Amino acid sequence: MMEQFSSLKNRPAFKFFFFGLFLLGFLLFFGLIGALQYLVPGLFKDYMSFEKSRPLHVTAAVFWIIFSAVGTVYTYLEQRKPDRIFSLKLMNIQFYIMSIAVIVILITYFFGIFGGREYWEFHPVLAVPVGIGWVLFITNVVKSVGTIKKQPVYVWMWLTGAVFFLFTFLESYLWLIPYFRSGIVGDMTVQWKSYGSMVGCWNMLIYGSSIYLMDKISGNDRYSYSKIGFLIYFLGLFNLMFNWGHHIYTLPAPKYVQYISYGVSMTELLLLGRIIMLWRSSLTTAKKNYHLYSYRFLLAADVWILLNLILAIMMSVPAINVYTHGTHITVAHAMGTTIGINSFLLLSFIFDAFGIKEKISARRFTFAYLTVNISLLIFWVALIVAGILKADWQMHQPEKPFAEMMSMLRPAFIVFFAAGAGLAVGFLIIVYKIVKHYRP
Repeated sequence: MMEQFSSLKNRPAFKFFFFGLFLLGFLLFFGLIGALQYLVPGLFKDYMSFEKSRPLHVTAAVFWIIFSAVGTVYTYLEQRKPDRIFSLKLMNIQFYIMSIAVIVILITYFFGIFGGREYWEFHPVLAVPVGIGWVLFITNVVKSVGTIKKQPVYVWMWLTGAVFFLFTFLESYLWLIPYFRSGIVGDMTVQWKSYGSMVGCWNMLIYGSSIYLMDKISGNDRYSYSKIGFLIYFLGLFNLMFNWGHHIYTLPAPKYVQYISYGVSMTELLLLGRIIMLWRSSLTTAKKNYHLYSYRFLLAADVWILLNLILAIMMSVPAINVYTHGTHITVAHAMGTTIGINSFLLLSFIFDAFGIKEKISARRFTFAYLTVNISLLIFWVALIVAGILKADWQMHQPEKPFAEMMSMLRPAFIVFFAAGAGLAVGFLIIVYKIVKHYRP
């Protein structure tokens, strides 16, 4: 084991993967605690209340995605052109600055030290090293890419995701300026806009990497230079910049903002149509590469993109959004994206980068793989059911006490917790096998 980790001196990009896997285990643990606290209100309130377990889970989830996405971009940049990473030293500095910042952030949560908002509930001072680390990442990627002429679509996605993430990250802290936080509507608009766009930014990094991996598996890069590939890229960029508006339908914002956002959100129907159109043609490739563990996670992510896109399009309809906003349906959408799409794609990249193929028992892998996917489907459906029941309460039965409504949701929460336990078991088996079978 020591030999494995000592090799990271020569593979600094892999440090991001291992720290990301640590955060994955961390978020699963506190996710289970949070789910249990839904069933037993006040559980562990003296030393680990829900006010602590939730940000520990959410922050670890966000940084699992960020660290693993960064490690993937660095790894694939190096694979494209060996020795083209601009600076391994900058990569190491970025890793240590950001990983130490994350560890300090998680420690402050244990002591009940907060001061931020939503994804970034930590004290704003701790955002400084995260921002500095991201500037180093942008510098390294831009310098490593060199020219932008005749680059494949995934390189454009990496550059776009890296630059826009910094913009939205800074935007999410505009509330520190009195002008922006003085009006509640404007403050919430900027805040929700930044978070909506930020998710689109790390999706650019992840989806770009998935295109690279699919090219690598198929041995054909025609799609990466095709007109349709760049058309989909610009559609994704357009959505990143403008479809955040469905988050603020409930705010008294100008109507044109809502109309534009609704129109942009509906362009996702084009993505949905393309997924369905390509479904049959992908079956041959699936049969050919099903023995690759990385490809099986790509396949699972494809299914979850379809399911989650249908849910996202429905949530973007104003008449439906009035019901779903603030319910567990929103949580189902977030979990479906974070786990079913982002986490599955990131695991596919890690399996590919580490070169883990036949080293893991096919039977054990299949057990863990099916456990994760089946548990996630049950988990997702339970949240949607809970969301429908809560939507009915808040729109049609407001006279009913909140405690009575939560009691009504208890059966869904029981299923939610049981499925969450299954998810944790499946993921931890996979993480254990990755770490055990990693060879430099």
